Amino acid sequence: MNIRREIEKRIEKRQAELDALQKGIAEARAYIQAMHDVLKLHTKEGNSNSIPVRSLREGSDMSKVRDMILKEGRPIHINEILKGLGKDDTVSNRTSVAGSLGSYVRKGKIFTRPAANTFGLIETGEHEHSQEPIPPPTFGIQQRENSSTQKMGA
Repeated sequence: MNIRREIEKRIEKRQAELDALQKGIAEARAYIQAMHDVLKLHTKEGNSNSIPVRSLREGSDMSKVRDMILKEGRPIHINEILKGLGKDDTVSNRTSVAGSLGSYVRKGKIFTRPAANTFGLIETGEHEHSQEPIPPPTFGIQQRENSSTQKMGA
């Protein structure tokens, strides 16, 4: 009977070890799945820290514009873009190219619009509205004070 009890103890001990290992495996799988989910979210957002996914067709005008901006190393105005593409500076061409670039800007992919009719690249760190002025901390306060003093004096 003593031998039977010893074997049962060994079985229980090994079963406990197995349960602990299975719990560790489940935790590791959950961690890996969470990391995959974070990676998917990171890629969908087009985070500027991520490596950009090249989704422009090679040889297309948008691909050429991207290459121009990379070569210049700064955002480029639509007139310069048209010149670089070898297109005449007409309303039709300007509207067409700016519209195509603008669609990428609205989606938050590849291109940015740091200024009016000027396009940059997300991957170079040019962010939309980067040159937009920030109102001073006292913005709007004087207007309220003037309104209240006018009411008091009336």
